[in-house]
Amino acid sequence: METAQVTRMTVAVLGPGGVGGLLAALLARAGHRVICLAGDETARTLGADGIRVRSGHFGDFTARVEADTELREPVDACLIAVKATALEAALERVPVKAPGAGLLVPFLNGVEHPAALRERYGPDRVAPAVIRVESARVAPGLIEHGSPFAEVDLTGETVERERLDALAGALEGAGLGTRVQDGEAATLWAKMSFLAPFALLTTRYGLPLGDVRTLHREELAALVEETAAVSAACGAPADPAAALARYDSFPPAAKSSMQRDAEAGLPLELDAIGGALLRAAERYGVPVPVASGLVRELAMAGR
Repeated sequence: METAQVTRMTVAVLGPGGVGGLLAALLARAGHRVICLAGDETARTLGADGIRVRSGHFGDFTARVEADTELREPVDACLIAVKATALEAALERVPVKAPGAGLLVPFLNGVEHPAALRERYGPDRVAPAVIRVESARVAPGLIEHGSPFAEVDLTGETVERERLDALAGALEGAGLGTRVQDGEAATLWAKMSFLAPFALLTTRYGLPLGDVRTLHREELAALVEETAAVSAACGAPADPAAALARYDSFPPAAKSSMQRDAEAGLPLELDAIGGALLRAAERYGVPVPVASGLVRELAMAGR
């Protein structure tokens, strides 16, 4: 993608945590104006000290950003990087008219959030995105990026392609490998079909991926088959064999974000991931006994 003529943008970031904080810092370092939206304490910290990033891939650096508790002016884009469990409350920081004509770009797990955002902000402003990255907020304003990559797929069938290309150019220019994808369902389900088995099984058994793929191999394979069938029914064909090979290529100590949330006693994105999978399966008449059992067990365990 050509990046030499990237126009300076004003970008709001709702939820400057592991993903949002990294996006905010990279965009700010690339020369864009960035406004981070967070609670009082975090906003004060970011406004005073900026965002520090520790990364073997991007280097260690500090980026200056603006910060506020609410969006108070139009922006070119508002990146939404909160957990699905916190989305409804977090959106109070982005009044419906505040972004102006700016794009709303959710980086959330699951597949159902775009419809809710379109109902709230209008269909021509919501451009869902998927990010592949390992990044964590270890303290307010301190981000540790661990993966040797950070890749974004940007989509949005109800948004003008020129607007998607402009935002993609800004992200690419900031160092993020970025693609604009035509098929929204395929883009979201490509991540969902990989994430759901990973999240459900590591959380259910409290084990890293290496132990799951050896001790619970049969269950993993069955769940991958179920998820691929649901994904295909939703218009996003998936390859179960390729998914298993990808799990096998991951470091054995890898944990899902849902598992980490469970270990920290935080609310889980069980409904956004497992619940959405079951609802899609029911809608298209796809049997998913393994997924149903796992979601039920996790719900009964209070997770």
